[in-house]
Amino acid sequence: MLFVECKGSPYEIGHQHGTVAKTEIDRCVDFYTDLFRKNCKQEWPEVLQHAEAFEKIAKAKWPEYHEEMRGIADGSGHGLLDIVAINVRTEINFGMFSDGCTALSWQTEKRAYLAQNWDWMDAQKQNLIITKISQTGKPTIVQVTEAGIIGKIGFNSSGVGTLLNAIKVHGVDASRMPVHFGLRAALESNSTQEAVQKLEEYGMAASAHILISDTSEAVGLEFTKSTFAHCRPDSKGRIAHANHLLLDHPNEVDTVWLKDSPVRVKTMTENTEKLGSEPSWEDVSRLFEDEHGFPYSICRQAPDDGSTTLFNIVMDLKAKKGVVRLGRPNQAEETVTLEL
Repeated sequence: MLFVECKGSPYEIGHQHGTVAKTEIDRCVDFYTDLFRKNCKQEWPEVLQHAEAFEKIAKAKWPEYHEEMRGIADGSGHGLLDIVAINVRTEINFGMFSDGCTALSWQTEKRAYLAQNWDWMDAQKQNLIITKISQTGKPTIVQVTEAGIIGKIGFNSSGVGTLLNAIKVHGVDASRMPVHFGLRAALESNSTQEAVQKLEEYGMAASAHILISDTSEAVGLEFTKSTFAHCRPDSKGRIAHANHLLLDHPNEVDTVWLKDSPVRVKTMTENTEKLGSEPSWEDVSRLFEDEHGFPYSICRQAPDDGSTTLFNIVMDLKAKKGVVRLGRPNQAEETVTLEL
């Protein structure tokens, strides 16, 4: 996987990202161009019209993120709206994406595990990169992301980590924070509480679940365009989540669009019950190799145009360490260790 180290001002961070990952960003834009055309019959110029509204709001509300996207655009040779479009791809074409993922937080006496399989279309695997971001006055971040996207899945030097599950509840509010901005904001926080407070103050533009943890506290933050709810750890310190709402959200209706999502949560919970109170790194890693219900399993390989597990990540926030396995984790194509 391409590793991109970025430091300096928001524009400089973006420019370094865009310059080094130019090829991957080119392919990422092509990927989403094809996907929008296929899923909603919109050509890229129409997509950019939607992106323009988000660009104006980002410039007004989150100018540092706007500057970083401008740097990515200049570094990669793309227009600013191209980069905005892939960063708000969930919100622009809300409800059309099918990235299904299984996530777990497990706080033990010795460890603060945060782990996930990230599932999406196989063509996007080649465009996954690792970015390390150093900013004055903020924690250093290391994350796995799609090239050109400023926030995704990873952890920071304060021991705060994030995971993401897509959830399909209809509706979007463009005046609120896009999901991938929310991931970045959480990764710029010094604690779980700080991250949750930020996202709830901003409000979120569309529905998703972000599992946020630090070395001592984890919260599964479910949200829609109008609601928030907190999934708390069970008596054994665990939160398992997938692609449906686990809690009540008044006046919002979950489509439970991936029918295997409840099964994957049940399987993950049952499998963790078989482990002791202090599971090893290998124990947690093996949880994500489970093929119960294959191909629509935790370790997923959906047919044809369905989503497949593109990477697994296991983090221990107390150790500030993560291991990324590219591809399905029981057949890893590459393994990368992340440390801060």
